Amino acid sequence: MSFAAPLVLLALLVLPLLGAWYLGEQDRRGRAALAFATEPLTPSVAPHRPGWRRHVPYALFALALTALIVAAARPRHTVTVPVKGATVMFANDVSDSMQATDVKPSRLRAAKRAALSFVNVVTPSIALGSIEFARTPVLLQPPTTDHRLTREAITEIKVGGGGTAMGEAIETALSAIAEAPKIDGKRPPGAVILISDGASNVGVSPVAVARAARQRHVKIYTVSIGTPAGRISIKRGGHYVTSSVPVDPTELRAIAASSGGQAFRAADGSDAETIYSHLAKRLGQRRASRGLVAVFAGAGLVLLCAGLAVSLLWFGRLT
Repeated sequence: MSFAAPLVLLALLVLPLLGAWYLGEQDRRGRAALAFATEPLTPSVAPHRPGWRRHVPYALFALALTALIVAAARPRHTVTVPVKGATVMFANDVSDSMQATDVKPSRLRAAKRAALSFVNVVTPSIALGSIEFARTPVLLQPPTTDHRLTREAITEIKVGGGGTAMGEAIETALSAIAEAPKIDGKRPPGAVILISDGASNVGVSPVAVARAARQRHVKIYTVSIGTPAGRISIKRGGHYVTSSVPVDPTELRAIAASSGGQAFRAADGSDAETIYSHLAKRLGQRRASRGLVAVFAGAGLVLLCAGLAVSLLWFGRLT
């Protein structure tokens, strides 16, 4: 909880002083009554009844004053609310190295399953689109809130050959996000989820494009999928040879950092699905500030009325 006018809370320091004054007054009144009464008259002049009940109205008044002071400080708290519209683009690397089976059943199939897990749990109001890229990016599905279409596009992703054009893939994603319709006159927030197993080797610098994404307030979340032991079979001169394709998360981390996003690593399929489920929740919600003035002011008034009611009921007068 935070306060828009925290200095008002200094008024709470007065409450202990009022409490000390009240206790002193109670003691003084008791001693004054005893000073003018003989022993036989003590019960009538300085009775112990009603005992603790006489303090209840004052305790309620003190609590009421506390609540009203807090209300005057304009308290607020932060809550999580669903995002009212957003655009998320999946950018899936489909280069040959994504065939490696160090991540079961393969890097690409694990990436597809993770993306589908995102689609299955994300907030319905978020528009989802899909891009695949190897040497060139291909827009498979423009952003849409019909998640069935995005799910079908992800399912159809297949290995696309050599080359990894991350920069062009991000540019394609940014163009798709820029075309999203406005909501209440404002451009909805956008994000890119980029999954790959290595570095860009074709086209423009993805880090430079990521910096441009940051200027457009689009964050890029990168997922490096694979292990150092990744291998694939490639055809050379009429026969197949085994080639090592270790995962390289270095450039993916730089892309995420340059855009203000976050980088993740997935060493197996369950890691990838966990990451995507986390992102679905994160991108589908936002933090919003809510005022608590009415809550504390209402509590203060209720306590004040309770104190007055108790005083009238027990003592027939306003204390």
